[in-house]
This record gives sequence, C-alpha cells and structure tokens, in this order.
Amino acid sequence: MTEDPLAGPSIGAVHKPAREPVQEPELERLAAVAGAASAEAAVVAGPDVAGPGQDLTAGAFFDVDNTMMMGASIFHFARGLVARKYVSGAQLAGFAWKQLKFRVGGREDKAGIDSSRDQLLSFVAGRTVEELSAVSEEIYDELMADKIWPGTRALAQKHIDAGQRVWLVTATPVELASIIARRLGLTGALGTVAESVDGVYTGRLVGGLMHGPAKVHAVRALAAREGLDLRRCTAYSDSENDVPMLTAVGTPVAVNPDAGLRRIARAKGWEIEDFRTGRKVARIGVPSVLGAGAVISAVAAGLARSRR
Repeated sequence: MTEDPLAGPSIGAVHKPAREPVQEPELERLAAVAGAASAEAAVVAGPDVAGPGQDLTAGAFFDVDNTMMMGASIFHFARGLVARKYVSGAQLAGFAWKQLKFRVGGREDKAGIDSSRDQLLSFVAGRTVEELSAVSEEIYDELMADKIWPGTRALAQKHIDAGQRVWLVTATPVELASIIARRLGLTGALGTVAESVDGVYTGRLVGGLMHGPAKVHAVRALAAREGLDLRRCTAYSDSENDVPMLTAVGTPVAVNPDAGLRRIARAKGWEIEDFRTGRKVARIGVPSVLGAGAVISAVAAGLARSRR
C-alpha cells in the first residue's frame, strides 16, 4: 500500500484553485530532495556486499504496506506509540481518519499532504534518534514481525540468493524502515527522512514524505550512487500509485494488487503475485480501509483504557 498517487505533469491541465495538483513544481522539488536524502540514508545504512558471487548492477525494490507487510506499517507503528503514550489518542485518530479518507478517495491535495506531514512530524519532534530507533525495534517485535507476507519475503530471498541487493521503498520513517529491512536480511531501505540536529528531531522533513514522485527520485538516486542498471532491476508493489516506480525498472511485479494495478498489470503483461488466500478481486483494496479503521478502533480502545 502506498501513501499517495504518483503522476507526472500533465500538459494543458485545467487549473483548479480549490484543489492544487500534487505534481506542482514545488512539490516535485521537495520530492527530489526527499528522494536524494533517502538514497543517502540507504547508502549509509546498507552493508558492504561486494564480493564473489555478487551481482552489483541488478537489484530489487519492494514497497512495504500490503506488499511486504500485511496492512500499513505506519499504523502498526502508531499503535505502538499510543501504547507508550508518545502521542494522544485524539492526535492519532485525526491522522488515521485523514489516511482513511485518502485510501477511499485515492487522491490528496497539497493541503492534505502538508497536514499529514505536520501530524507525522508532531509524533517525533523533540525526541532523539536513538530513542525512536529503540522504540521502533520494540514495536517491530510486538506488532510487525508476524505481519510479513511469507510469499513476498520469499521473492526478496530469491534476489538475495542471486547475489543482488534488495531495498524497501516506503513512506514509513527511514529509521523504522531500516529496522524492518535489517530484520528481514535485506540491504537497506528508502524511507521518509526527518531532519535531526545533534541527534534530536527538529520537527521538519528533509524534502517531503517518501511517497508519490519521491519514490522514483529515491530509486533513481540510489541506482546512480550504487551503480545499478535499472533495466536489470525489479520492483514490487501492490498499488496503482506506484506505477511510475514500477515502470522505472526493467521488471515490474504486482504483488497483492489493488484493482487499478491489477488492470494495468494485465494490460501490460506484468507478472502478478497474490498471497491473499481466499480473497476475491471485488474486495481488493478493502484491507487498506480496514487497516485505517482498525487504528481508529485501537485509539478508541486505548483512550478507554487510559480513562479507566
């Protein structure tokens, strides 16, 4: 599950003042900054894999939400933060509701993106990088480790066995994304980078969220730094929103695809992998909505417990 649609600039598009398009030049600039920052973080975090048997010009990129992991990683993370009283239930409920509206509507304007970004940052502003990393380790063990799709994990392992490097690509904070990658034995992760000074988060992002055009910028920046030939790379995602990232590589694969991506994958002859047993095509996309609803329910339950 990706977090925002990705679309290139349209020629002759009609300007609607009440709903600014997400592909505005400033958002594109921020996406480029975010992508470069994420690629730099991935290079720093990634292990040295050079050696016999390594295929250093080919690699794989995996979306996380509903592709590598069941549900949304940021919601699992947020549940853990609520349990630890890092954020209030009201804050998280508002964030979850906006994400629910996005998942149902499929689009989000600039104001919505800015609001989600500000709420996400409010969770970590003033906290230390060391603290968030330690909490992320705990939350992964508690709420995420058993949510990994075995089938997708096996796909990643095939690339590793072939001597290729494997990265996650997600809007989840890069610290959490890197932990997920490390626990799965992957090379690293491209995630949202929050600015920090002297090890303390400032409450600002480096560029913007790792969604939409930022994903493509990140993949291309990482490929340039690591000497990858994108024509020899593979990308995996569940969402139509990631079609530009999928088309940036030589081998795109739809995993647990939503209705839009399934339609595109069939039309283009892309490989489709679906690990959701017993799920009918008509219900594709529902888990994302249910995931947001589950978070809101979890918040309500947490508030009830705190009142008691």
